[in-house]
Amino acid sequence: MNTIDRISDDTATLMRDIGRRAREAARALAIATTDQKNAALVHAAAALRKAVPQILAANAKDIAAAETANRPAAFIDRLKLDDKRIDAIAQGLIDIAALADPVGTVLAEWTRPNGLKFQRVRVPLGVIGIIYESRPNVTADAGGLSLKAGNAAILRGGSESHHSSVAIHAALVEGLRAAELPETAIQLVPVTDRAAVGEMLKGLDGAIDVIVPRGGKSLVQRVQDEARVPVFAHLEGICHIYVDRGADLDIAIPVVLNGKMRRTGVCGATECLLVDKNAHEDYLTPLVKALLDAGCEVRGDAAAQKADARVKAAAPDDYGREFLDAIIAVKTVDGVDDAIAHIAQYGSQHTDAIITECEATAELFLNRVDSAIVLVNASTQFADGGEFGFGAEIGIATGKMHARGPVGVEQLTTFKYKVRGTGQTRPV
Repeated sequence: MNTIDRISDDTATLMRDIGRRAREAARALAIATTDQKNAALVHAAAALRKAVPQILAANAKDIAAAETANRPAAFIDRLKLDDKRIDAIAQGLIDIAALADPVGTVLAEWTRPNGLKFQRVRVPLGVIGIIYESRPNVTADAGGLSLKAGNAAILRGGSESHHSSVAIHAALVEGLRAAELPETAIQLVPVTDRAAVGEMLKGLDGAIDVIVPRGGKSLVQRVQDEARVPVFAHLEGICHIYVDRGADLDIAIPVVLNGKMRRTGVCGATECLLVDKNAHEDYLTPLVKALLDAGCEVRGDAAAQKADARVKAAAPDDYGREFLDAIIAVKTVDGVDDAIAHIAQYGSQHTDAIITECEATAELFLNRVDSAIVLVNASTQFADGGEFGFGAEIGIATGKMHARGPVGVEQLTTFKYKVRGTGQTRPV
């Protein structure tokens, strides 16, 4: 057996063992009390805040490696931790603890004519596998949300964030230990071998119930192509803002700037600005100027280029492109119907917004744009579970089965039917 085969076999054995331990932990979590789960989350948050120096030291190793590898600025921004971001991660765990426990919620109940009493009740999914790249905060968000919903989690962070993820995971384990829950309820894959991802996608001999990828297009595409278990994911965040003829520019300009420039590397960042060419005023010029003055590269159609000499000509593939950088595509459209058609052709069913003061146009946009999140007069960067009141999110799903939009604690549950009788038998 050569070295590569031996490493592959070792990884497969390791991952099967992780899967087995996760399945055992899931059984314990399914009957854990709300108080136990909340205690684990609160203790983990305290451990995170106490371990700030260690987490920052670990993160510095990841940042140094990323800079040596000449990673782009947006990539490093996603990877970077500081005191404020670590405190936000810890607060996210506190917020998750404050959420209502979905497990055991009765969704519906009824009685049949034969006296059988039916209940549809929320229960955990079981074991969730999360595969992510340069986002160390996902370690805590995914682990915490899975725990609150009564699920065991198997976390496979990318090699570029491995040191940071290990340090954060240690705090989660400390929280589990304090609450007397299985430490294997949240496991971090200890190796960065890509073969570990392949094993997870196979399902670890039936241990994994669902996979959630968080990362770039290539990762998500691989997961969707190879997974043998259900997947909650979006492939790309090609988000649009359409500025209608009925818009208020005092709203449109700050919303567009925030949608694009608040954080350019997140999946909710606006990648394309559509402007109604029939506007009574020249909306295009001030919008384009604001973006350019904020340091954003604008690639536009002929009208956008005419509006400001700094605008570069858009290539055909700039529409429908996820830049994840301070770059935006701009196009003029012939009203709301044309905007909706453009989004249908180039969008990714993630998040799209309209800026308008016309209620009828807003409702038309809300009803006809087939995206997981559709907004009126608000930034696309609200595509985040925390902003929805979910405490945090494990990811954004653009599929239409089971979960769509931010995946929070409720989306990490399924249901079963409880049926109570008094001796009923079914007639022949």
